[in-house]
Amino acid sequence: MRGFDFARVNYFMDPLSEEELAALLGKAGLRPRDVLRKREKVYKELGLDDESLSDADLMKAIVDYPSLLQRPIVVRGERAVLGRPIEAVSGLL
Repeated sequence: MRGFDFARVNYFMDPLSEEELAALLGKAGLRPRDVLRKREKVYKELGLDDESLSDADLMKAIVDYPSLLQRPIVVRGERAVLGRPIEAVSGLL
């Protein structure tokens, strides 16, 4: 990525725990609903558009179904950003 060293994490092969996901979202200042991929089939199947679902419910769904997590999420030190649009990443560099 533009001359920066980085490590890529494939969370399909190395799934995030709820604790890891919570830490990642905390670094980004995001809530679980902020990072849901709403066009995923499983999003509709699980009824995740239900506003009464708690953050804990949504976190469990993301951990159980990693395809629900928007990507990339870029982390640098104690900060993170959702890399969409890609211009959001420039604030970390």
